[in-house]
Amino acid sequence: MTEIIKFDHVTKRYGDKIVIDNLNFSIKTGEFITILGTSGSGKTTTLKMINRLIEPSSGAVIFDGSQIDQLDEITLRRRIGYVVQQIGLFPHQIVEENIAIVPKLLNWDKKTIKARVSELLSLIKLPYDQYAKRYPNELSGGQQQRVGVARALAADPSVTLFDEPFGAIDAITRSELQEELLTIHKTYPNKTFVFITHDIYEAFKLGTRVMIMDEGKIAQFDTPEAILKKPANDFVKRLLDTAKNQESLWG
Repeated sequence: MTEIIKFDHVTKRYGDKIVIDNLNFSIKTGEFITILGTSGSGKTTTLKMINRLIEPSSGAVIFDGSQIDQLDEITLRRRIGYVVQQIGLFPHQIVEENIAIVPKLLNWDKKTIKARVSELLSLIKLPYDQYAKRYPNELSGGQQQRVGVARALAADPSVTLFDEPFGAIDAITRSELQEELLTIHKTYPNKTFVFITHDIYEAFKLGTRVMIMDEGKIAQFDTPEAILKKPANDFVKRLLDTAKNQESLWG
């Protein structure tokens, strides 16, 4: 697998406060990376530096072989899907129009756009003939989030970023969406997903590798199995112990 994202000695400061402290890591094409951490650990800042919503104070972020500060911001972002917790569907546009936004900006022809929208609606289990002409307010929260995922994938990006997309959704729907996202990733094995969560179960269920962050640094970055088998430090061990204690409530 080729390297699609690399952080090379990346630091982010706000005044005297260091938010990201000398990050070094790489992500290969086709990986599903989950970034796990408490509030303020730096996970969202790390994610937003990939699509230049936040610029590093020093160091380099490299995307598909190019240093991203040498790339046009708009062109870069059209190559990267982005899903957020707030979804952000346009309320005055029907589902089909919401999904088609980036393909239209890229001047895809109408027939190709319709075929892509239909393909993605099928993939997220919202059939075209039933859902394409609905407005966002006619959908449940889980259905809106599915459309948000489809919109992020519409222009066939090589990388898709997910910023706690299921955080505001009920537990049953969240579990269903996790399964669907795993299916989508298997359907497109060359696509790279980077997914932020503060839920340890979600991180370990979805990630081919899990990056655990603490105070702007990487505490451990490995497969779920390797982390469970050998926590790298006391912080990771406490995180795992907390999850085990919660699990014990259910016997």
